[in-house]
Amino acid sequence: MPEIKLAIDAMGGDNGPSIVIEAITECLKHPDSPQFLVVGQDDILQPLLQHYQIDKHPQIKVVHAEQVVEMTDKPGQALRAKQNSSMSVALQLLAKGEADAVVSGGNTGALMAKAYFQLKTLPGVLRPALMAALPNQQGGRSYLLDLGANASCDSETLFQFGVMGSVAAQTVEHIRSPRVALLNMGEEEIKGNDVVKNAASRLSESEHVNYTGFVEGNHLFSGKADVIVCDGFVGNIALKSCEGLATLIFEQLKSALMSHWMYRWFFRFLQKRTEKSWDRLKPDHYNGASLIGLRGVVIKSHGSASAKAFASAIRQAITEAQEQLPERIKDRVESVLLEQQ
Repeated sequence: MPEIKLAIDAMGGDNGPSIVIEAITECLKHPDSPQFLVVGQDDILQPLLQHYQIDKHPQIKVVHAEQVVEMTDKPGQALRAKQNSSMSVALQLLAKGEADAVVSGGNTGALMAKAYFQLKTLPGVLRPALMAALPNQQGGRSYLLDLGANASCDSETLFQFGVMGSVAAQTVEHIRSPRVALLNMGEEEIKGNDVVKNAASRLSESEHVNYTGFVEGNHLFSGKADVIVCDGFVGNIALKSCEGLATLIFEQLKSALMSHWMYRWFFRFLQKRTEKSWDRLKPDHYNGASLIGLRGVVIKSHGSASAKAFASAIRQAITEAQEQLPERIKDRVESVLLEQQ
């Protein structure tokens, strides 16, 4: 298999290039690490590469980019005025075939806008979607999409999200026939608006999707479905609500456990006994949302990601590039379009 080349937007994110370079350093410890095209301002990156002693590493190449897309930049402004930003240059490398995937922790709106205009969508795909994995009670992962790329969607777009999510689950999770569900306000067929009902009808009629019906918000982590589809408005709120609840529970638990030495001892004992379970639930393992439906692999890391979390996004990019996920989605969408004729 040819060596994978990753274009890394080293300037994006809340924590700056130091987190990115630390994550790359960690990934380079593995014998099958990809080649990294580290994109950003050379005068900032070189000292960091020297600090981590990887400036002379054969798998590292710095690609200079003068501009930086700030987290506060509006997508339209970044698209027009920052064409030589680290984000744009990384996407250009992917568009020209000089990289196999892009990873960025930068401004989400700007990344989606730039990726859409620089890469374009796959033939037949109406809109790209932002997709992320969630841990589930069955010990696996469920994919949720869209997470904010499209605030509103028609039924055909939701149908395509189901198709693309199904291919992703097959490719990345190796699930032979992923269960696809629509996120709705109830599981009964009469529930939901016309867009969701029409999308359900389309999915149930398709031979290319294992559609299992509606799921409610309380089943996001149940494992009832391998792929959960919704529009970006609903998906973004659902995901952020889950993150907020997780933070609340953790802080409340931490406060209670730190209040007495006996509780602290019990917590350390419990943590050792359940180390694997705790490890599987760590957010670091699920960092990295895929912008699927584009003519290339683009992974969005959380802006406040740690080095360990950014490394997780890098690993996801490697997997999707190796498995040629965009090409597989393209083939499936073409089959679906033929089905409609």
